[in-house]
Amino acid sequence: MKLGTATAGAALLATALTISACGSAEGPTRGGGTAGKPAAGGGKVAIDFPRADSDFWNSYTKYVPEMAKELGVDLMPPTNSQNDVAKLVANTQALVGQGAEVVVMAPQDTGAIASTLASLETKNIPVVSVDTRPDKGKVFMVVRADNKAYGTKACEFLGEKLGGKGKVVQLMGALSSINGRDRAEAFGSCMKERFPGITVFEEPTEWEGTKAASMLQTRLEQHPDIKGVYMHAGGVHLAPTLQVLKAKGLILPPEDPKHVFVISNDGIPQEFEAIRKGEIDATVSQPADLYAKYALFYAKAAAEGKTFQPGPTDHDSTIIQLPNGLEDQLPAPLVTRENVDDPKLWGNQVK
Repeated sequence: MKLGTATAGAALLATALTISACGSAEGPTRGGGTAGKPAAGGGKVAIDFPRADSDFWNSYTKYVPEMAKELGVDLMPPTNSQNDVAKLVANTQALVGQGAEVVVMAPQDTGAIASTLASLETKNIPVVSVDTRPDKGKVFMVVRADNKAYGTKACEFLGEKLGGKGKVVQLMGALSSINGRDRAEAFGSCMKERFPGITVFEEPTEWEGTKAASMLQTRLEQHPDIKGVYMHAGGVHLAPTLQVLKAKGLILPPEDPKHVFVISNDGIPQEFEAIRKGEIDATVSQPADLYAKYALFYAKAAAEGKTFQPGPTDHDSTIIQLPNGLEDQLPAPLVTRENVDDPKLWGNQVK
């Protein structure tokens, strides 16, 4: 399936459900699914949105009801934990009390959710985790992209643009999150191995825009010769980063010696517009549409008693084995000025 193609996506999901229902429990099917116990006819699916202060997550939130209708998911009224793990725990308890048979969540603190996952396991309630991989606790499926690949792609892009020399700032997310750790570690190790002539300043922003702005401004004052910025999340880092760069007169064409190369993660429409304007240079597109689609696809499959095995899927991804479950690693393409207008990218489909 090509990224973001709604018609093809509907056909794929119908096919994938059929494949999963007919597969053998002895190994992966073409779609990665196998039939475990007989289908139970589905059940109530609960979903908690992780936050409302990110353009990426707000896009994901808008896709959920659309995909639930497309898949015929019995979706309960959603909750929003507002980037607070205590609220996520309370919301989950309330949803279970209201009859949830499967829970879809996106824990922003991937270490602090373990006890909640253990509690859900004792109640035989499967969990689908979106974008983030819990450090401990059983999950039916994690739906995310390869976050280490995000960091590597950003490293390669900046390393090549800077010719292997210079200084860059890495505006990291929260290192309490597996996503922040994966991106940071992959970026750092790639720089050390492939571009040892580049100095990396690591700034843990906790996914907060105000911290990102303050940290970037301080680094630019200390090192006005910085030539690259890697933002872990355009949804929270883009606006403050552009504000700082504009204030310092650093929004310049790529051929200008003072140009600061900027690459991001998310693939939101605002990043695409910034690429078109020449304000940033690239982003790695996290598939918000596919996150919503496959989170609900796997939630419905779990409610119906289906199981899956590691292996390639029919939607250009690979299911891998985790110590605590499975993970479907969805495709996340690099977007630059050359392909920013591709209509298949979800960021170009948002109305």
